[in-house]
Amino acid sequence: MSEVRLARRYYVSGIVQGVGYRFFVEREAHRLGLAGYVKNLRDGRVEVYAIGTPEQLRQLAAQLKRGPALARVEAVTETEAAVDPAYAQGFSIEPDWS
Repeated sequence: MSEVRLARRYYVSGIVQGVGYRFFVEREAHRLGLAGYVKNLRDGRVEVYAIGTPEQLRQLAAQLKRGPALARVEAVTETEAAVDPAYAQGFSIEPDWS
């Protein structure tokens, strides 16, 4: 029996653009087996939309707070989201500011 898959949206603020943060998130999402996307926002934050089990999402949230070596994460906010079938099959880096 497979676990329920949920979706979460995370907004990461701090020094998180131009430091490899999106590539870090993409690697972690693939390692954890998550679907979704990551993208830069106009206001300097990074948005992460992830679909996975509660445990996978918990592990991702911990990694988002850590970030890559050059990032300085100040805050990570998390909200519930609907599972969007368009993003349910893989994890990607989306174009900025869409």
